[in-house]
Amino acid sequence: MANDDDPSNKAQVRLDQISSHLKDGSGESNASGSRRKSRRKGPDDTLPADYSDILAQLSRLRTIAATPPTQTRGYQRQKKAGKLWVRERVHQLLDTGSFQEVGSVTGNVDWRSKLPLASSNEDGEPSKEEWDGISEEIAGFVPSNSVQGFGKLRGRRIVFTADDYSIRAGHADGAMMSKTIYMENLSLSLRIPMIKLVDGSSGGGSVTTIATQGFSYIPPLPSIDVAVKAINAGIPNLGAVLGPAIGLGAARVTMCHFSVMTATVSSLFNAGPAVVAGATFEEGLTLKELGGPDMHARNGTIDNLAADEKGAFEQLRTVLSYLPNCGSTAVPPIFPVTDPASRQETKLRSIIPRRKARTYSPHAIIAAVADKGSFFEIGALWGNTVIVGLARLAGKPIGIAANSPNANSGALDAAGSQKLSRHIKFCDVFNLPLLQFVDVPGYAVGTVAERSATMRHGVALAMAYYTSTMPVFSVVVRRVYGVAGGVMLDCREPRMRVAWPSGDWGSLPLDGGIEVGHSAELQEAATRAAKQARTEAEAAEEAGADAFADGKNIDERAKEAGENARKELYEKLRKDYTRLMNPVRTANAFGVEEIIDPAVTRPVVCQWVDHVYEELLPVRVQERIAGKIHPQFAYEAVEMARSITRSSQGEIEESGGDDPWQQSQTSTSSPCPAADRAKCSTAHPLRQYQGLPPPTKSLPQDITNAMTVDTGTSRNAVHGFHSSQCGPKRRSS
Repeated sequence: MANDDDPSNKAQVRLDQISSHLKDGSGESNASGSRRKSRRKGPDDTLPADYSDILAQLSRLRTIAATPPTQTRGYQRQKKAGKLWVRERVHQLLDTGSFQEVGSVTGNVDWRSKLPLASSNEDGEPSKEEWDGISEEIAGFVPSNSVQGFGKLRGRRIVFTADDYSIRAGHADGAMMSKTIYMENLSLSLRIPMIKLVDGSSGGGSVTTIATQGFSYIPPLPSIDVAVKAINAGIPNLGAVLGPAIGLGAARVTMCHFSVMTATVSSLFNAGPAVVAGATFEEGLTLKELGGPDMHARNGTIDNLAADEKGAFEQLRTVLSYLPNCGSTAVPPIFPVTDPASRQETKLRSIIPRRKARTYSPHAIIAAVADKGSFFEIGALWGNTVIVGLARLAGKPIGIAANSPNANSGALDAAGSQKLSRHIKFCDVFNLPLLQFVDVPGYAVGTVAERSATMRHGVALAMAYYTSTMPVFSVVVRRVYGVAGGVMLDCREPRMRVAWPSGDWGSLPLDGGIEVGHSAELQEAATRAAKQARTEAEAAEEAGADAFADGKNIDERAKEAGENARKELYEKLRKDYTRLMNPVRTANAFGVEEIIDPAVTRPVVCQWVDHVYEELLPVRVQERIAGKIHPQFAYEAVEMARSITRSSQGEIEESGGDDPWQQSQTSTSSPCPAADRAKCSTAHPLRQYQGLPPPTKSLPQDITNAMTVDTGTSRNAVHGFHSSQCGPKRRSS
């Protein structure tokens, strides 16, 4: 008998045991001759290994979302109004093939169980069909009423949100606010421009929301806080109103750096006609009467008008082409150009009339100096005393500002001051150098100017000039008078400016200024002449001479003599002052740095902008990254947004509340932010950093040293802040 302790015997026994187990597992008879039952299979064993079932569900949901719901009342109403469906808009806006949707299957799904009658195989186990039947199938799907994602505009990567008015008129549903906040955060963290296509309330509330969720709520504004950070960081936020922009939708587009409305189908208001009728008793208002495009393009709420949706999309593309992805970290993009920087325009020598009462075309001056075809005007229908926009010099983007003598003689009124203030902030956050063509007779005067708070808005304009830090170059084409003239030209130290031979400047214009400065002399001359005429007439009358042959009595003769004497002295003073106001005399005293031939204006400003882009803007960007300078654009905008939104709950219920697509939606709201950080950021300079991720690269030592805060240093041409009063004399730095 073999020894059981022999290692070779133990190995053989172990091998036999393993062979027995393998036979049992394969279904063969074991030692006892019984047949081992197979392991019971669960549902996971019958599901496709490639997850094709889940992918099929996703595919079906995306197909439903991308298919126009032609049978719904909301879609039919959209088309009847002459508007594009939301996905048609997205594909028209974006570069072909660049659309990448985020939240493509977000919405309300009607899930239906496929559980059939119980069945089993010969072993009494559930069949494959039964396991498949335990899963659910899609019986219906209502997409979220906002399409959002990534795309490209002329090759530039952007994120976007697009409202779907055909579903609940764009009011909030269970995911729309979350999606919007997510896209706003993506724009901020990735430093990608944001495009907002607004048609409805953009996720704002409705009274039907209360019924859906079973309780009312204090209106939150979780998306505004993120938007303010992005706007102040110089991340382009561009908006288009493509239908009724209501409440939160109106606020979102108004906050943008640039906004455009279509002239045919758009409107914008705090609350719809039904709410207005209950609040102000203005009944029967149409959307156009309440807040049509002509109204808001003329009051400054919206920047521009477009003929249709296609035109609005083209304006968005054009504006973005001038702007960096993020002003806090980059300079504007430079385009190749065929228009030579050395080009001269001899027609500019005669464009300013010698007769000061005549006007001219500022647009012609801008077109002659800027790269050909590059000027894009912003806000053409409001604040007409000033023209603002974007252009290029030798391919480099700049901001443009020009006083217009064709409106109120060019005097800056309340609207013009607001328009120019906004444009200065726009240029500041995007690192755009500002080129301005100055012809300003001062701030507007008169009762209309006083009632419209011209001085308050004029002072706000001064604050915008003196708190901004982007480079400014001024070309004085004609008049510079008063505080307004000083504000526009004295806001940088040293001043970068030239003048044309047509320059005309001073504290007050001669018309009116002579009367103020020489009123006593003029009155004395008139009184003396009148007295002498009266004396002579009385003497002639006593001598019996026919002193009244012309039919005038003594009083009439005295009055006429006084008026003639006043006019004679006034004309003498005017000629003397005109001689003294020769701009060459100002240049002799270095009151103006240089008077140039208007024909060479383009070469001069192109040379300046080349230096700005090569030397100054890179340093400015580094200072923004380091947190030394903090351009602010959105402070006033966010206050407007909060005011609009808080008055807009329950608006425009008549937009289709009985639509079955609308009734199927649910609504949730995110909590309100704990504090208004946009306001807090102005309390202390260290709080003004607008939430961008920290810089990934350390700054060179020479730049770090240059950015050391020293309150005793002099102001410089690009980053200076000048707090002294305007005037021809300057305190030394």
